[in-house]
Amino acid sequence: MRKKLALSISGVAILFALSACGGGTAPSVDLNATLDPATPTIVKVGASPVPQAQVLEFIDENLAKAAGIDLVITEFDDYQLPNTALSDGSIDANFFQHVPFFEDQVKTKGYKLEHGAGILLEPLTAFSKKFADAAAVTNGSTVVLMNDPTNQVRGLRVLEGAGLLSGIEDNDSVLSVETDAAKNPKQLKFQEVNAEQVPKFYQEDPSVGVAVVNGNYIKQAKLNMDEVIAVEPTDNNPNANILAWRTDEKTTAITKLDELLHSDEVRNYIKTNWPKGDVIPAF
Repeated sequence: MRKKLALSISGVAILFALSACGGGTAPSVDLNATLDPATPTIVKVGASPVPQAQVLEFIDENLAKAAGIDLVITEFDDYQLPNTALSDGSIDANFFQHVPFFEDQVKTKGYKLEHGAGILLEPLTAFSKKFADAAAVTNGSTVVLMNDPTNQVRGLRVLEGAGLLSGIEDNDSVLSVETDAAKNPKQLKFQEVNAEQVPKFYQEDPSVGVAVVNGNYIKQAKLNMDEVIAVEPTDNNPNANILAWRTDEKTTAITKLDELLHSDEVRNYIKTNWPKGDVIPAF
């Protein structure tokens, strides 16, 4: 009996909607409550629409009932709101972020959150409508990529791996790289936008030469995989997405959900639904 909320409106309106649906400060719960398939425990989970919410829907429709849990899935198109909603108790867990992003949010915003092991990896991918490959990218070309710090440096490293940039460091950003002749020998021009907006700029702005896109937006935006000119390496990649919950509030139901997210059934679901590798299992 999955129930799903799709939220892509303003932050204030989203949090109001969640509160109206039973959110707000989380009440005390029995962390060790026994799960009973006859009376499933509701778990409210926030997730990005693709692929995280899709994976959760698969679990809810195929695995959750027998495990004694019932998922209520809230979709977020924004990368900032899921941790806000989790922190204030509007949801019980979220599934949308990789570990470096999680660690940056905890450090900069003071969230008291914990996370599990990696579930899936969405390699960043560079697309171009103008150039057949990275070697053909001309001097001064415009590159659009995400504006959040952890994903931005990932994007810069993808461009470095393609031979377009050089010597990228962990604390680099487009501001530090654009005017650095050693790191940016092709004098690329950068345009920063929210991660979910990168495909729109790529598809609609004729001035864009290259776009670095988060894996979860590739299929959602129906991007042409024939336009790929570089892909983030997957071996030893630290950017696997994880399930997160509030510190010291990992209930039996959340523990079971994390187990299901690491099940053979979920691994096979990911491989079947993303056969081109834009999403891959991380376990």
